[in-house]
Amino acid sequence: MPRLLILSRDAEDYRKILASADLPDLIIENSPSKDCEIIFGAPSMIPGVLNDLPNLRWVQSMWAGVEPLLIPSLRKDYVLTNARGVFGGLMSEYVIGYLLAHERKVFSRRQAQLSKTWDKTLTGTLHGKTIGLLGVGSIGEEVASAAKFFGMNVRGFTRSSETSPDVDRYYHHGQLSEFATGLDYLVSILPDTKETHKIVNTEVLKTLPSHAIFINVGRGTSLDEAALVDALNQNRIAGAVLDVFEQEPLPPNHPFWDAKNLIMTFHTSAPSFPEDIAKIFIENYRLYLAGKALKYQVDFEKGY
Repeated sequence: MPRLLILSRDAEDYRKILASADLPDLIIENSPSKDCEIIFGAPSMIPGVLNDLPNLRWVQSMWAGVEPLLIPSLRKDYVLTNARGVFGGLMSEYVIGYLLAHERKVFSRRQAQLSKTWDKTLTGTLHGKTIGLLGVGSIGEEVASAAKFFGMNVRGFTRSSETSPDVDRYYHHGQLSEFATGLDYLVSILPDTKETHKIVNTEVLKTLPSHAIFINVGRGTSLDEAALVDALNQNRIAGAVLDVFEQEPLPPNHPFWDAKNLIMTFHTSAPSFPEDIAKIFIENYRLYLAGKALKYQVDFEKGY
């Protein structure tokens, strides 16, 4: 019988959900055991127990990102699957929400109200604006769909995938400057890999029009933070919305706290709800029992 270890702050919630799913033959352990062959958990909590589980065969991550498990010194002799298909809607709400807030001048209208100023400046619209998506995986596809609903022009920068019908034009390696030219909004949804490290740098930020807004919901490592601070403080772009950072929590002396036209949301754009994440494990567990290939397998070399 497969033995499972759940590693999460919400472990009891996950335990109840899995119990109600009546999964055949599954035994849920209360602590690491040499007989445990499956982990279902938050990647940040898994490295510390890997060496205690000699019979480990499969790890189901509760996150989309699995960076804590990619450290070179850690064992990788198991199948790693991550969480996909559950964050796209949440990310789309977040991205479109801030795009609409910018176009409809939500924050400046509030300031006008507080200062008792009658502000009749015209609002903008998303219709006809151009959004560039750095990364067009499952999450990027949903953001593209939401952007297209509002009549936006959608560009996609991707390593190889071209599966979204809502992307008007794809760009690949060597075309980053062309991709960024003329964008109204640049949104990074990239994972943390060697290829994506500080891909949003001074050159890219200089390529953007001065009215452009940058949004990062992928990984903080994809951004050259010093370059963004410089671009904001010199008004080379109009603003930025950051949900992820190279160091989290952000230290008190970080220049982001005082940067011009920067909104920070502290890695809250797409929370992991147990009822959503558990469905991925349940589906994969049934495949595991049947001896079939698991969904959402991660390539340790690529990092996603």
